[in-house]
Amino acid sequence: MVQWPQPTDITRLRGFLGLTGYYRRFVKGYGKIAAPLTKLLQKNSFKWDDEATLAFEDLKLAMTTIPVLALSDWSLPFVVETDASGSWLGAVLSQNGHPIAFFSQKLSMRAQNKSIYERELMAIVLAVQKWRHYILGRRFTIMSDQKALKFLLEQREVQPQFQKWLTKLLGYDFEILYQTGLQNKAADALSRVTTPSELNTMTTSGIMDMETVTKEVEGDEELQKIVE
Repeated sequence: MVQWPQPTDITRLRGFLGLTGYYRRFVKGYGKIAAPLTKLLQKNSFKWDDEATLAFEDLKLAMTTIPVLALSDWSLPFVVETDASGSWLGAVLSQNGHPIAFFSQKLSMRAQNKSIYERELMAIVLAVQKWRHYILGRRFTIMSDQKALKFLLEQREVQPQFQKWLTKLLGYDFEILYQTGLQNKAADALSRVTTPSELNTMTTSGIMDMETVTKEVEGDEELQKIVE
């Protein structure tokens, strides 16, 4: 997320604001912070300046710090939201609407020629593999804006091009639910971001400070036995 490139046109700016706006309820004064950027969406008014740069950096910071970006809570279920555009895959790992991590990856030219269903399935598989240390051995939910994927995963026999991806999901305990494109704004925005090819992923996770770690250790009987 911190590597999100500066928008060079209205389309790219709209994608960035689509993601940040999705979490605006967690950002105090979001409207005021984003104002220099939202005014650039007006017709024939895209002129990037220092004020826009400051707003852009402030929103990126807000997206990667508490209270927007949250620490994982192992007592809560995880949700993986995914999406695929023509050349990128995007996903968000969240709990209770708070993002835990963001993920974005550019597709190879060969992958870009695959059907939208296979690209959407690729997004799911790569996101699940990326966050396996969070979700392996736990029940979680996958949200996708492709209804067909829900039924595809329930079929006993599928076409070979889908089978190779489905086998990578064996061992994971999940259900897949449909959500409309309008509800899938965060993952959709991440599937449309354009970054240099070497920046294939964007992942940000919360970091606990020493005070938090100390409290957790003191309150865990098993850890106390190890420390003693």
